[in-house]
Amino acid sequence: MARIKGAKMTRKRRNKVLKLAKGYYGSKSSLFKTAKQAVMKSGQYAYVGRRLKKRDFRRLWITRISAAAKMNGINYSTFINGLRKADINLNRKMLSEIAISDPNAFSALVEKAKAALN
Repeated sequence: MARIKGAKMTRKRRNKVLKLAKGYYGSKSSLFKTAKQAVMKSGQYAYVGRRLKKRDFRRLWITRISAAAKMNGINYSTFINGLRKADINLNRKMLSEIAISDPNAFSALVEKAKAALN
């Protein structure tokens, strides 16, 4: 019986890795072994980065809300507490967008939060 060697699949697999490593520095883009290591590591960085991105954006939104709230004479935690008590359910992303694009609407939200606290 003839011996079957997986040349076609091996080449396909290697080309897939080398395609992913395109643009990497030095031999990482041309040698299979180093390219495979680099692609695996970049995959790990990408996985972690997708989770860090969520944290970073939340921090940015909170910073923006805090700055806008301070301009209206209230701190961030008091503002969020007031919104909860006023039963206004807006997420931080939307609050930061309102703070940037429509300062008057944000001021109205601050007034409602202050009223709910009293």
